[in-house]
Amino acid sequence: MSRRRTLGTKKKIALLVSAAAVAGGGAFVMASTSNAAQSAADSNVCQGLATALGNNQKFIDGQRAAPDAQSEARIANREAVIEQIKVQQKASGCTVGESAQGSQTAPQPAQPAQPPAQSAPAEAAPAPSAPADNAGGGAAAGEQVCVGSTVTLSGEGGAPAASSNQFPVGTQLKVTNLDNNKSTTVEVTSVSGSCALLNNAAFEQVREPGKFLIRKARIEKVG
Repeated sequence: MSRRRTLGTKKKIALLVSAAAVAGGGAFVMASTSNAAQSAADSNVCQGLATALGNNQKFIDGQRAAPDAQSEARIANREAVIEQIKVQQKASGCTVGESAQGSQTAPQPAQPAQPPAQSAPAEAAPAPSAPADNAGGGAAAGEQVCVGSTVTLSGEGGAPAASSNQFPVGTQLKVTNLDNNKSTTVEVTSVSGSCALLNNAAFEQVREPGKFLIRKARIEKVG
């Protein structure tokens, strides 16, 4: 005859506790993954705001180092922008006043590095292709400029516009966010510490939700 074994009350309780522990462990892993994703998103927001603040501080430093008749007004404007960015940092849970330059300004030493070009005229032909991407100001209409530059916002209001340290006021720039393929064409209306720094309205046209920095951007001079 076969005997059917029955589980005692203590063994049943032990099995139930083990099952609950396994289920609880799975929930803990899911919660940890969710928290990690949220932390990464918060980090991107804070980094973007810190970069925007750093760009404005750099612009102010430049105006103070080489002031002109409009410097005082520009500095007052940028200081107001910085205060607004600090408000956004506080609302986003970031460190208020944290500043970072990132890679906003396109490298400029590339041009001075080529004075010996006289001795080899044949080699001078390929050289313009590299500086043209960085210098920007002498680029032809429709040409991509400031390759590798990231784009952020200045915190300024008003109609869609940009500021730049590469292009004069009145230049038309097309900025494309390669992460979502959204583009905006804006006019340069002031000077900043970046190749292309978008104001709030322009940045909203190309941004990804919750992000304050465009890491993969295509900037073109269109007029």
